[in-house]
Amino acid sequence: MPAGGPSAIFFDDVSVTLNGISILNKVRALVPIGKSTAIVGPNGAGKTTLLLALLGRIPYDGAVRYCLSDGVAVDQKPRVGYVPQRLAIDRGMPLTVLEFLVIGRQRLPVWFGCRARHRAHAGAMLDAVGAAKLARHKLGDLSGGELQRVLLALALQRDPELLVLDEPSAGIDMRGEKMVCELLDQLRARYGFTQLMVTHDLATVGAHAEHVICLNHRVTGEGTPQEVLTANVLTETYGIHMGTFDQCGLSRAPSLSQNRNSLKC
Repeated sequence: MPAGGPSAIFFDDVSVTLNGISILNKVRALVPIGKSTAIVGPNGAGKTTLLLALLGRIPYDGAVRYCLSDGVAVDQKPRVGYVPQRLAIDRGMPLTVLEFLVIGRQRLPVWFGCRARHRAHAGAMLDAVGAAKLARHKLGDLSGGELQRVLLALALQRDPELLVLDEPSAGIDMRGEKMVCELLDQLRARYGFTQLMVTHDLATVGAHAEHVICLNHRVTGEGTPQEVLTANVLTETYGIHMGTFDQCGLSRAPSLSQNRNSLKC
């Protein structure tokens, strides 16, 4: 294991090649236990691919190692909750939010009714994410932000030790994005899970992440936001000079403001 505090996950030289194209090249990084880790990088950098490797959904070389709170490596995978970037659904499907949450927890089809204990558990998860009022809404009628909360409630049903999120604020406005991040902070404090999130928004990273992995097919930087969100690391990660914040979309990142005068496009 690398030096530092206890880690929940260690990516040990993880490489992925798909259709003859190298997507990830010996990615070596850790995810500290109980904290919020963000993976950032440009489009096509392999961020989602790294999550899929972690989830065992694609083949890879190298190893993904798991640890206990004392840093001791174990073979058993943690309980994982996964929130995808988007969910492809039939908007006309007559399925309520409550039925959607229950459908994977009971053997009987939901059109025979939802068992009381499953309904109560689903309701508790919706309440935890501030979406209790959506229980009887049709899944296809939800806005992007509402659907993200429902997917988060679905992930929490597994009582995850590791919560993995792929662009949880995609399709949500700035205010909604801030609310999602604050909600995740509250849930992590309440349930104690380790959080691993892919995001494009460096302002979100600076405000809510405790650990950052900069990725562009390989790791270009890793550490706290203050250590990683610097001109040199971001230039290496994104392949462009990162000085003109308004043009590059970074003007809201508080951890970058101190470098504003030193960056040049």
